[in-house]
Amino acid sequence: MLNTSKKSDISREKSAELYKKAKQYFPGGVNSPVRAFKSVYGTPLFIERGDGCFIWDADGNQFIDFCCSWGPLILGHNHAKIREKVTQTLERGLSFGAPTALENELAELILEHNKYLEKIRFVSSGTEAVMSAIRLARGYTGRDKIIKFEGCYHGHSDSLLVKAGSGLVTFGETSSAGVPKSFADETIVIPLNDRKAVETAFTQFNRQIAAVIIEGVPANNGLLIQEEAYIHFLRDITKQNKALLIFDEVITGFRMGFEGAAAHYGVQPDIITYGKIIGGGMPVGAYGASAELMGHISPDGGVYQAGTLSGNPVAMAAGIAQLTELRSNNFYKNLNTKAEEFVVAIQEFVAAKNYTFKVFHIGSIFWFAFTNQENIRAARDIDHSSMDYYKVFHRELLNRGVYLGPSGYEVGFISAAHNKVELEKAQQAIFESLEVVFG
Repeated sequence: MLNTSKKSDISREKSAELYKKAKQYFPGGVNSPVRAFKSVYGTPLFIERGDGCFIWDADGNQFIDFCCSWGPLILGHNHAKIREKVTQTLERGLSFGAPTALENELAELILEHNKYLEKIRFVSSGTEAVMSAIRLARGYTGRDKIIKFEGCYHGHSDSLLVKAGSGLVTFGETSSAGVPKSFADETIVIPLNDRKAVETAFTQFNRQIAAVIIEGVPANNGLLIQEEAYIHFLRDITKQNKALLIFDEVITGFRMGFEGAAAHYGVQPDIITYGKIIGGGMPVGAYGASAELMGHISPDGGVYQAGTLSGNPVAMAAGIAQLTELRSNNFYKNLNTKAEEFVVAIQEFVAAKNYTFKVFHIGSIFWFAFTNQENIRAARDIDHSSMDYYKVFHRELLNRGVYLGPSGYEVGFISAAHNKVELEKAQQAIFESLEVVFG
């Protein structure tokens, strides 16, 4: 028999004290908004350490972690080879603001095994990578407007921190104070999975569109898996209109496979951006393209982009260690099989109980959604009232030792460190938590 009773809430006394103090120093007590736990119950958990598939908070609570630092910890926490490589590098210095051989080594590791890139440029975050890719697209094409899709998140740069307007094809409306309307007016926001909207945009803004940007698989507002034919349509229509196609692979890059979503869909984007996974969890990002296109970046070309900490040696070292592991035989096959088994077991339980719940997944990325819809491909298809169920679900999982991101719109991740025993424990916790939600 399942234990379906509501679990007593875990102790958050020390975390609550730390949060109270943090609110004296930081807006909302956090340095990134979702960490404030506004979408779920309770105060934020302050994490003290992680190892393998586990994290521990300030109160000593242990959790099986499916957040994985929002994806980049594909090997799990505190991986020995990453730790050793980082420690060796730390002994030689933290930052030089000058080239190091480690940059060459990581670049070679990426480019030799990724046929979709010829040259790359390292930066310090996914946001910076996307911002730079947009600038490159505008500089290369001599055009100003960008198409982005409702429900896709590309970091917090001004031209992309926009939401959809009220029409089929609209200029973006600022989704943050401090973003000038003139910036948002250069971004056209349209629904995902809507060919007509894309065609209308290219007709309406003929020869004004520099690029279309899309997440490799949209995974910042639910997991909105697109059909392969639609991705190929985007490739075709951008070529026809002499615009660029940008894949934002900050989440999917090196997560869905070494060549990411580009290989999954068999599509050659013009520019690809990457994030923290190439730094083993250290702050890092990158963007890459053909040698010809990257030749427009300073100092070779007129598109300026720079960064004191770009190619930081500690981040490069961590990336070399992590990506070397990802190149090992059957790494992705084993990881994705593990994730598939995890998801299938949950879905079978849900089907037997006839719960309004579905697990969407691709590779080792999954999303828990309180819905009966077979497919959700656009943000407008998400039932926002279902997030009330997620709040209860999240609390019950924490009380049973399972950590997910503190928002029902966020995805979860399986790492190589999640073993069969811990995944089965997590499944049991999920079953019990669902019993409470639907009880």
